Amino acid sequence: MAKKKTRATKTQVKTPTSSHAHELPAEKLRWFCRPEDLGITTMENVKPAKEIIGQDRALRALNVGLEMTQHGYNIFVTGLPGTGRTTTVKRLLHEVESRPCELTDKCYVHNFRDPDTPMLIALPAGQGCALEKDMDTLVSELLKAIPAAFDSRRYQEQRKSMLEHFQNRQRSVLKDFEKRVKEKGFEVVQVQAGPGSRPEIAPVVDGNPASIEQLHSKVDSGEMSQQELNALIEQQSELEGQMDLVMREIRTIERKAKKSVDDLNDKIIVPLVEELLGEIKSKYNSTRVNDYLTEVKNDVVENFQRFNQKEDQQPSVLGLQLNKEDDTFTEYKVNVIVDNSRVQGMPVISETNPRYKNLFGTIEREVDRQGIWRTDFTHIKSGSLVRADGGHIVINALDALIEPGVWTTLKRILRNETIEIQPPESGLFGGSSALKPEPIDLNVKVIMIGDAYIYRLLYGLDDDFKEIFKIRADFDTEMPNEKMSISSYVSFIKSLCDEEKLMNFDTSGVSEVVEYGIRLAGRQNKLSTRFSVLADVLRESNYWASKDQAKQVGSQHVRKAIDERIERVKLVEEKIQEMIEEGSIMIDVDGAVVGQVNGLSVYDVGEYAFGKPSRITAKTAMGKAGIINIEREADMSGPTHNKGMLILGGYLRGKYAQNKPLVLSASIAFEQSYSGVDGDSASSTEVYALLSSLAEVPLRQDLAVTGSINQHGEIQPIGGVTPKIEGFYDVCKAHGLTGKQGVLIPHQNVKDLMLRHDVVEAVRRKKFHIYTVKTINEGIELLTGEPAGNRLSNGKFTPGSINALVDAKLSEYVKHQKKLGG
Repeated sequence: MAKKKTRATKTQVKTPTSSHAHELPAEKLRWFCRPEDLGITTMENVKPAKEIIGQDRALRALNVGLEMTQHGYNIFVTGLPGTGRTTTVKRLLHEVESRPCELTDKCYVHNFRDPDTPMLIALPAGQGCALEKDMDTLVSELLKAIPAAFDSRRYQEQRKSMLEHFQNRQRSVLKDFEKRVKEKGFEVVQVQAGPGSRPEIAPVVDGNPASIEQLHSKVDSGEMSQQELNALIEQQSELEGQMDLVMREIRTIERKAKKSVDDLNDKIIVPLVEELLGEIKSKYNSTRVNDYLTEVKNDVVENFQRFNQKEDQQPSVLGLQLNKEDDTFTEYKVNVIVDNSRVQGMPVISETNPRYKNLFGTIEREVDRQGIWRTDFTHIKSGSLVRADGGHIVINALDALIEPGVWTTLKRILRNETIEIQPPESGLFGGSSALKPEPIDLNVKVIMIGDAYIYRLLYGLDDDFKEIFKIRADFDTEMPNEKMSISSYVSFIKSLCDEEKLMNFDTSGVSEVVEYGIRLAGRQNKLSTRFSVLADVLRESNYWASKDQAKQVGSQHVRKAIDERIERVKLVEEKIQEMIEEGSIMIDVDGAVVGQVNGLSVYDVGEYAFGKPSRITAKTAMGKAGIINIEREADMSGPTHNKGMLILGGYLRGKYAQNKPLVLSASIAFEQSYSGVDGDSASSTEVYALLSSLAEVPLRQDLAVTGSINQHGEIQPIGGVTPKIEGFYDVCKAHGLTGKQGVLIPHQNVKDLMLRHDVVEAVRRKKFHIYTVKTINEGIELLTGEPAGNRLSNGKFTPGSINALVDAKLSEYVKHQKKLGG
């Protein structure tokens, strides 16, 4: 076979006559919503949407989760932002919010038996604050009643008479003892002992009490004999023994006097306290309240002096008068941590800031006058989880997971269905407290809103997650494009216009919004359910209509809003377009070149994705290196792109190396690619470049290609087909449309097309073309203008075809390799 001369420069390639069989008409490039398809003539009579649109699966899951009362049926909501996750959850919770529910107020009170363990009292809704007020009133009344009772004439007379009785007994005992002492020549004297004095027995000598030392002096001077001294000492010792018995009797009298006074006090106080507490007990049908009030009675009776304090002189230091701390009677206060007196139906709480203390509560501290941190049961504060008891709480999953300690504590609470309020630990000198309040039983339904990635992580890595979140409500980003869905779109537009006082949309404007929903979904048979994005488009369309002083929002205003939204974020696209137009990024849109083809890539910058062509080149030679992926060799190729290159090699071996070895060294590169390549959507493009290089037949540069392949040479669908086509169209338009330019796409992607109006119009005017291909053979014919060729019965390909040229080149490589001794 004669060897063709390699055409390294741009040439023209004839267009195959069969290409029109694969060209798409303008009608298939976009799904058109005609105004008559809406089923309305005006928006005036449209009913606003009240139901959740396009999320039947998620709604069923949410309803099951909300109605199941068994353990662990909490709900994890997944889906992309903008699909209505939060709105749907709030709307459903608003419906269940009115259901009757027996709620309780939760109070902490002082535990008189164990002050470090405050006691929990749960009362029917509204009674918590009532108990708090009753206890404050009790203290106020005790502060008035107890002093009044002790100041009463009757009490004073009884107490005086009682004390005089015991005092007379003491005096009588002392008087009798002193008489016996004097009869024996002794006297009871008071001797200084430290700050006080104590009684002693002293002998009377010469009419005066004398100490033992003085008596020894008299013995030494001869005034008294030793026998007399010894007799006095013996009598003194005997009397001191009798004095101990007397003092013991006096102390017994004092104890009896104190007990009598205490009995009198109890006789006065107990009926008073019981009367006041009885009024409180009669209001509450609660064993816990009765037990608490019994402890209060005992404590008041035992410490009644606190209620009977007189005005004491203010303390002073260095002459400075200090304010005396008032007794606040904290032990008798009631700390209502949850007050449901004003809650109607089930509580529904949306915790937007799920920090530890906001979610679970804490125990606060305060600094006293000595600068010491102190706390008590009145500083216990509840979190939103306790306030939601008996109802529902909504939490953002990511917010909860990034807060220290929140996820671990939440799991423990949901697993045990109880919560112990404690401050968050914060290290060695953190805010831990010695208080350990009694735990609270919880019956709360937790609804966490996150995405599928977080759900998969938790499901796979956390065993507890499966047991406490048994319901997943997954929100879809699209719904079927059918009559009912379009009607829902119309109702949604009406609802937003009514709620936000927007201008009405005419039928053309509504049709344009529906078409934008199709573009967002990325498929002609689907409508997007990202209603937050659609709502923004509606608001901005209303803005541009008002700027235009229009009375209704039309299709031109919707297009303006969409174009402006893109314009705000297309800076990167414009910069790349400028470099292409200036030649910094080398792209040919006319002529033909051997081993070179225009591939199509999608650039995703977050809120916006756009397509642009990339030059792909291939060089082939005899050798054994096989196919060299330059991107991979430079560590710039992703795993999916590497897989596509391996599939490409399998295709070549299956088609051309059945009767000979594949003696080939070929390099493939994305030219001017500096940020890495991934995806297999260019694998068919790379095959075309390889075949062109081997056959030495140039490829049309006015065509761009996208599509992946399998090892059978079949073209497979890819993603991002719409922005890819629009990207190449923009480049061709900037260089000037010739009427021959176009794009080759997989035939399966026709249903995904939702091209811009200007691209559709260019195709309608035959200024631009969209071709669909099913196999490599179809694509290579469009790109070269030459027949691909089929394998004949003799194992050869159709003479003069691309496949025949490729096979001849590979056979030639084998022959040369043999000549070289390979």
